[in-house]
Amino acid sequence: MTTLDVKKPRARRGLRALEPLAWIGPAIVLIALVVLWPVVEMIRSSFLEISRLGVVRGSAGFANYEKLFAEKDFADVMLRSVIWVIAVVALTVLISLALAQLFNQRFPLRKLARWALIAPWAASVLMTAIIFKWMLDPEVGVINQIRVRLGLIDAMGGAAADQLGDASTAMPWLVFVAVFVSVPFTTYALLAGLATIPADVYEAARMDGAGRLRTYWSITLPLLRPALTVAALINVMNVFNSFPIIWAMTHGQPGYSTATSTILMYILKGSDIGESAAMSVVNFGMVIVLTVIFLKVSRWNKEVA
Repeated sequence: MTTLDVKKPRARRGLRALEPLAWIGPAIVLIALVVLWPVVEMIRSSFLEISRLGVVRGSAGFANYEKLFAEKDFADVMLRSVIWVIAVVALTVLISLALAQLFNQRFPLRKLARWALIAPWAASVLMTAIIFKWMLDPEVGVINQIRVRLGLIDAMGGAAADQLGDASTAMPWLVFVAVFVSVPFTTYALLAGLATIPADVYEAARMDGAGRLRTYWSITLPLLRPALTVAALINVMNVFNSFPIIWAMTHGQPGYSTATSTILMYILKGSDIGESAAMSVVNFGMVIVLTVIFLKVSRWNKEVA
């Protein structure tokens, strides 16, 4: 056997080892271009002095971060962002758990009800936010017309009718709309999880005398944890970066009283791109921190006993 004959099998093995790259290569390139490169540029831009027209004037060092942290509303905005995420995700998960359990039962027109649930998710988030803004209009909004007829407010057009003009009433409505558009996806994710639970597990629980509440708590929820974790994690990331709902309904106003970190980032872009980039980096870090905390709390990698 010659040296050439020995090298041929090795070459073939080498080519076989590289075959997976033909399949995952495009995905790696796409991730690098769509995810990694923007992150690198975002971090780089946060250390540059950039004019409003996008002209780079040179290095800014940590000046953009110092300016950002010195903003008088920065701390309030960050705290509000965390509360916003917790409130929306918690309500979404609780409502979706109830709906998933309901739609997992057999009842007349169940298929129609499932289709109807998709509507808020299928519609544009921006369109949904604008529709709710119109419904809450202090002059002609249908919700305020109903409030007048119920005697909750005296007349249209007053301060009492402008629910989006005050943070104390605007934030609950923003949370409501965010939950409204988040529930369909979460419910369907949990429905998919419920479909994977074997029927014989419930049969065994009934034979052991377990009631419905005990069965749900000890069997359904633990077995539903993988689907619940994925759905909640996606919601955490989406809600934290949510822009259309708040921007369309309040623009973060009055002042910054309804603004989250994503809204603040967009507002800063109009005056200081470098500071806005610094806010983007802080946002990115906050998403990572919230994700890690959520995964730690949910014990996603623990086997169900």
